[in-house]
Amino acid sequence: MICLLVAAPNSGSGKTVLTCALLAALKRRGRTPCAFKCGPDYIDPMFHRAVLGVESHNLDLFLSGETALRNLFSRCIAGHGAAVCEGAMGFYDGVRGTTAQASAWHVADTLGLPVLLAVRPKGASLTLAAQIRGLQAFRSNNHIAAILLTDTSPALCKSLAPMLETETGLPVAGCLPHLPEACLESRHLGLRTAGEIENLPARMERLADALEANADLDRLFSLCTFDPPAAYQGTSRRRITKIAVARDAAFCFAYAETLEALEAAGAELLFFSPLTGGGLPDGTCGLYLPGGYPELYAEELSKNDAMRQAIRSAVENGLPTVAECGGFLYLGQTLEDPSGVSWAMAGVLPGAGVKTERLVRFGYHHLTAQRDGLLLRAGETVPVHEFHYWDSSANGDAFTSEKGALRWSCGYSGPGLHAAFPHLYFAGRPELAERFTAKAAAYGKEHGR
Repeated sequence: MICLLVAAPNSGSGKTVLTCALLAALKRRGRTPCAFKCGPDYIDPMFHRAVLGVESHNLDLFLSGETALRNLFSRCIAGHGAAVCEGAMGFYDGVRGTTAQASAWHVADTLGLPVLLAVRPKGASLTLAAQIRGLQAFRSNNHIAAILLTDTSPALCKSLAPMLETETGLPVAGCLPHLPEACLESRHLGLRTAGEIENLPARMERLADALEANADLDRLFSLCTFDPPAAYQGTSRRRITKIAVARDAAFCFAYAETLEALEAAGAELLFFSPLTGGGLPDGTCGLYLPGGYPELYAEELSKNDAMRQAIRSAVENGLPTVAECGGFLYLGQTLEDPSGVSWAMAGVLPGAGVKTERLVRFGYHHLTAQRDGLLLRAGETVPVHEFHYWDSSANGDAFTSEKGALRWSCGYSGPGLHAAFPHLYFAGRPELAERFTAKAAAYGKEHGR
């Protein structure tokens, strides 16, 4: 099969746009491609899904180990003729920015993936060759198979390609020119979500047209062949309970692998909208409130009194509930919108959600439980990730977070509750899904559901 990882020397090199163009081109060729994203990013996989119409998965070697990552990859590529994985940040940039752990290179090395290096010339020519040579020499097993120039005119590509091939020994597959369609708007958590980009499918098709016209994709794909491993056969289980999952514009940050882990543990997932729904789905035995952008929809969430009261009543009456980041803010007393107006939220937790204008406690860290709770037992530690510009006036003290020399308290926990800013990754710790599902099943049995 065709398989490659799109990496770059640094962020801002056009990896997302190039990945989407490659996926569209492979789809046209009838290769039924699938997509992946290195690291904990939620937004880029939305763009992959918009192109393909199927799920995109995260490959994260901090949140899961190498064996779990290999199993996930082999399971997800089964039945596909091609796979494209989008890297994160610079090629070797990993945990804390000072290691290669969980970097795009680490993923490529773990899976043995050929790497397409996306290079944006932007004011450099021969120096590009020196930079690429440095990337090649930094690790002997660098896996770099080819170069593709991004945001580059065909004329400049034609001028640079012979020099780059001579100096680096790598083939230059062509270029993706600068196009208005390639400008994907950003905001405080990164790119706008795929659903917010006007005419996105048409824009992706035009990007694919430009890539086809200016790159030798047949040559590139011939350099990126991959012998897939046998598909990992996970265990399947009959549905034993129903877990309601918030999914709308305000709550759109849920790892596909976390949802799949819940299903593997026996959960039937019932998707609902805190923005527009009138209450929790019938038969709900557990509640998952993932992250997203509740701050952008604070007024709408607040005005949906029926939903706020339904969730408050359910959680206070023991409904097993997991709330992360934006979901954690929604369970608080109030939430400040971008203009500074505070709106009433579900009122389960004591804090007020406030805007900070800066990233708060962001990045990878480890979370240790201080007491027994729904997901974690006292003393247990799990890897987590945070990325948010809003904070709470009452973050809780059920857990201790550790990031290098930094330590802080956070979160709320109890027999039926796990609520905190950090994002969990159930695929890396399937016992968390097992505990959540088992608790939901017990709740359902107790309440005749």
